[in-house]
Amino acid sequence: MRRLALALASLLIATPAAAHTGVGATAGLVHGAMHPIGGLDHVLAMVAVGLFAWLAGGRALWVVPAAFVGMMAVGGALGVLAISVPAVETGIALSVVVIGAMVALGRGLPLALGAAVVGVFAVFHGHAHGTEMPETLSGLAYGIGFMAATAVLHGAGILAGLGLGKASAAHGAKLVRAGGALTSLAGVGLLAGAF
Repeated sequence: MRRLALALASLLIATPAAAHTGVGATAGLVHGAMHPIGGLDHVLAMVAVGLFAWLAGGRALWVVPAAFVGMMAVGGALGVLAISVPAVETGIALSVVVIGAMVALGRGLPLALGAAVVGVFAVFHGHAHGTEMPETLSGLAYGIGFMAATAVLHGAGILAGLGLGKASAAHGAKLVRAGGALTSLAGVGLLAGAF
């Protein structure tokens, strides 16, 4: 059993000899977990999802991040299967604009609508990385790592909201909303190609 476990672990973290050119390493759990942290667009959108979940409160704390991760997996599967999704890069940049704006506006959206909006944008994020993944066990591990790191970034957004809320009951939500506005502006910069 120990040898089998070691063999499976090796497959999960091993990288292939010939990775896709121009996109970096796209195989194994570690590469999948590290990839989201290296992209400004992904970090901004994921932390904003967490901030939005915190502002909405209650069930949104788990429903909104779960909607994103679940639909990102769907988008990843579409990418692996080479099923085209139009305007992926534009959709990713727009996710930063729109989710940042949702944070800036505060609690105005019903939970189902907020989860649906982040879910639609998650398909773009997932598709972009699904097209990069090899169709192997190592590619599956990459996808799992990518989803786990995404959930951690959502958690970072939730914790940032909690921290700001506890630090200043009067101004915490205002600071989070200001962060959402800055995120949305950064998304406009991404759309314009400034980053």
